[in-house]
Amino acid sequence: GVSKMQRLQMCTQDGNNVFVAGVKGNFDDCQRAVKKLFASSDFNAALKEKGVLLSSANSINFGRLVPQIAYYFSAYADLVSSEQIAPGDEVDFSVPTGNFGDILAGWYAKKMGLPVRKLVCASNRNRVLTEFFAKGVYDAKRTFYRTMSPSMDILVSSNLERLLFEVSGRNAALTAERMKSLSERGSYEISGAELGLLEEDFFAAYAGEDETVEAMYEIFEEYGYPMDTHTGVAMYAADFFREKRGDKDTTPVVVLSTANPYKFPQDVLYALSGNDVKDSFKGIKRLNLLTAMKPPKCLLELRYKPVRFKQSLPADEKKLCAEIVRFAGGEIAPVPVAPKK
Repeated sequence: GVSKMQRLQMCTQDGNNVFVAGVKGNFDDCQRAVKKLFASSDFNAALKEKGVLLSSANSINFGRLVPQIAYYFSAYADLVSSEQIAPGDEVDFSVPTGNFGDILAGWYAKKMGLPVRKLVCASNRNRVLTEFFAKGVYDAKRTFYRTMSPSMDILVSSNLERLLFEVSGRNAALTAERMKSLSERGSYEISGAELGLLEEDFFAAYAGEDETVEAMYEIFEEYGYPMDTHTGVAMYAADFFREKRGDKDTTPVVVLSTANPYKFPQDVLYALSGNDVKDSFKGIKRLNLLTAMKPPKCLLELRYKPVRFKQSLPADEKKLCAEIVRFAGGEIAPVPVAPKK
């Protein structure tokens, strides 16, 4: 899912070479259809005829993970330069997790030599990953919840496949068998030995809506820092992890912050003040008064930008394929861009 501000960012997008369409369904429905598109020889052949090669901007594309690996090293370097740790000291990272891309980048960073002790996999109410790391069973056959951290409202974490490939001894056939089981039966199970390997590197926790709000409120009260809802989930998980490990363990925990809080103004405002508003732009105004944090200009401008794209498509790969091929062939006329004042 997306917030109203995120939706406006996409639907008001400038440029005569862009096409935006909503998908009727949740993230899993959309990603499932997109993966089928990428695997379709007919779809790729149709694009090739039009001189188009399609790529993905999300973590279906491994290229998305590469810069994410880099900022784990950057965060560690910041801790060293600020003399909070000495070179070689271990650090824990708490990562808000939905599709498992960002936290997988942290795991790759560890395997590349970064002194990471534990990666805290922080989930929201859709806690399929928390249960997987506890039991070794991935079960997506469950109720899907829409939460205040919509980018984590996911039941099929795509990048976990890459981690399973590694802990299985890079057994491609076994990994494919598990992904087939997930697709056909909605679940799969790993061995006790594989779960043991995961437990060496990962700790999993989840936060409900109340826990997320409380974590956001406490940080704002103590430090004056307004965090977005996804970061709130990671903050709660970090606190839970520190509580479990005990006071004597002083290893630093780095919480990965996800997004600017003004992308989710109503939920952030509610968490910090209890003030419930229905309009996103009123939420921005009141959040600014409360925090004195300047809203991004690009978000403020959305209020006056025309909505250029209103189409919604079913989560069906054939219908998505038809629209994308039409766009690639220039058959969908670009929505005129309003002249700047």
